[in-house]
Amino acid sequence: MRNDIVELTSRLVAIESVNPGLVAGGSGEREAARAVAEWCERRGFDVEIVGDERPSVIARRHATHAGGRSLLLNGHLDTVGVAGMEAPFEPRVEGDRLYGRGAFDMKGALAACLVAAAEIEADVIVTAVADEELASVGTETVLEQVRADAAIVAEPTDLQVAVAHRGFVGFEIETSGIAAHGSMPHLGDDAIRKIGPVLVALDELDARLQSGARHSLAGTGAIHASVIEGGQEMSSFPARCVLLGERRTIPGETLEDVERELHAIAGGAGVRVVAHRDPFETTSEHEFVQVVQRAAGVDDVVGAPFWTDAALIAAAGIPTVLVGPSGEGAHAEVEWVDLDSLQRLHDIVVEVARAWCGR
Repeated sequence: MRNDIVELTSRLVAIESVNPGLVAGGSGEREAARAVAEWCERRGFDVEIVGDERPSVIARRHATHAGGRSLLLNGHLDTVGVAGMEAPFEPRVEGDRLYGRGAFDMKGALAACLVAAAEIEADVIVTAVADEELASVGTETVLEQVRADAAIVAEPTDLQVAVAHRGFVGFEIETSGIAAHGSMPHLGDDAIRKIGPVLVALDELDARLQSGARHSLAGTGAIHASVIEGGQEMSSFPARCVLLGERRTIPGETLEDVERELHAIAGGAGVRVVAHRDPFETTSEHEFVQVVQRAAGVDDVVGAPFWTDAALIAAAGIPTVLVGPSGEGAHAEVEWVDLDSLQRLHDIVVEVARAWCGR
């Protein structure tokens, strides 16, 4: 099966599927979705492509017996950009590593799940989704049509079983001033200078968050400034300054909590939430979590530092865990996935499906 995983991973890495919402000119997921759909159809899956502009694939296998439970396997087709990379769409194998954009995050894991699902006689659904790297419209779309008794999201975890991760709130804080010639300070009001106290308050809030309440797996909350824009030229007072930032949230924190914090640090400046996703948590006592732990051969569960579509799947009422391969270079200039870990992920998925989906 290792050769099948390497072959499919290589085929997917060779397809440019850069998220066009992140990088202008990115091709998106259409060609990758078509490749996955064709691969699945040749192996007897029932295949549906959903989403016109940003397609995702739903591939189902059905048990030959009745009464079993179903398993959802989720992975994303899109990647981030390739600035600074050398030959990002020319997959190459060196030793136990496969290099190329998306190999680690997360086309290798998707390939391992697909090869595993093709071997299983059980109710298994594989969703190869669009847009996870930005707005997750793919998983939102497939969840309108897919229900399962449990789910694995195969994001990279170094083969650990993760049952929690942080959420995030993206925000803007805008200060206003009065444009005027720099030689006439009595007429101008500096919007950029007004953002200074906001940055100080943001830094103080971050310190409180990182020394404050700690989730046992997801860690602490955090906040940072990302982008500042303002002014028009050196000789003018700026009439407007906008700070773009991000607040990472832990399970138990809500959007309303964050909005109160932002208004407190803004000091009367305008506040706007531009994006948000809730944190994720599945109780480690759940039967499915324990099934995955046994299959993975691990005694403890962990938290993941990054946000994933697991939060959306769990919010839909599906018990969900993260387990995926080892490697390096997600969003970096050199990206590779460990091939032994892809084989191990394949074996874990097969074992979980047999244990979970049996009669």
